[in-house]
Amino acid sequence: MLNSRHLRKRKSANVIRVNPLPRSWNEGCDDGFTFVNLFLRFTVSTLMALTRLVQRDFRPELMDQSEMPRAEHERALHGLRRLNFASGVAGQLWRQITSHSGVTSGRRLRLLDVACGGGDVAANIWKRAQRQGIAVDIVGLDCSSTACEQAFKQGRAAGASMKVICTDAVRSPLPSGFDVVTSSLFLHHLSRPDAVTLLAKMGGAGRLLVVSDLRRSAIGYVIAHAACRLVTRSPIVHYDGPQSVANAFSISEVAELCDEAGLSTAIVRRAWPWRLIITRYKE
Repeated sequence: MLNSRHLRKRKSANVIRVNPLPRSWNEGCDDGFTFVNLFLRFTVSTLMALTRLVQRDFRPELMDQSEMPRAEHERALHGLRRLNFASGVAGQLWRQITSHSGVTSGRRLRLLDVACGGGDVAANIWKRAQRQGIAVDIVGLDCSSTACEQAFKQGRAAGASMKVICTDAVRSPLPSGFDVVTSSLFLHHLSRPDAVTLLAKMGGAGRLLVVSDLRRSAIGYVIAHAACRLVTRSPIVHYDGPQSVANAFSISEVAELCDEAGLSTAIVRRAWPWRLIITRYKE
C-alpha cells in the first residue's frame, strides 16, 4: 500500500503525481516468495528456457566449488534434502532395485552410492529396505568433506549400516563387488567425457546399476527455478537448480553415453518429475 510519502500533490496543475515505488518494496520482492515476483520469474525463465535448452549448456555450478564456505554448503545440502524428499527419488531408486535385483525379505544387499551428497537418499533407501525386512550395507562416496560429514550424520541418525568415503569418483578407482550401485543428481555435474568414464566405472562396480538424474527440458527448467525458491532460501540452490537442468542430458544423449561406456544393455526411461533413470543389470 502506498502511503502519504509516495503521493505528492502538484499545486500548479492540481493533480496527484505518484512517485516510483520505494527501494524497500523492490527489495522485498527479491526473496522470491511474492506472487508477483514468482510470476515475473516464471515468465522470464520460460523465455530463457526455450532458447537455452535446445542443446546442453554446461557450466560449473556453485556447489562444485571447493572454496565454498562450510555454512553455505551445509545450507545448500539441507535445501537439496527437501528437493529430494519432494521428488521422491529414494522411492524411485528402491523400486528399481527391488524389481531388477530380485531381492527378497531376509536377504542382505551391498550398495554403493556414488556422489552421495548429504546422504539423505541413501539413508532413505536403507529405511525402505528395513521396512521390507531387507538388510542393506551402504558405502557412500563423495569428494566433499562437508558432504561426507553430513552423510555420516544422516546415516547415524537413521541407524543405518553406512560407511562414508571421501574420494573423487571420477578420478579415483571405485570399490567393487556390490550388488547395487546407485547415483542421484550427479551425472549432470560432469563433462561428457567424465560422464562416460563414470558410467563405465559404476557399471563395473556392481551387478545392478541405477542412476537417477535430471532430464533437460524447458518445463523442468522453469519448475526448478520456482521450486528451488519455494523449498529453500539458499542462494546456492537458487542458482544451481535451474543451471542443473541446463547442464542435464536428454534421454537420447544419455543413451549415447551408455553405449560409449560399454553399457549397451542399459535402459534409459523418463521419471517423475522431469527426471530420467538408467537401469542396467549385469548377469
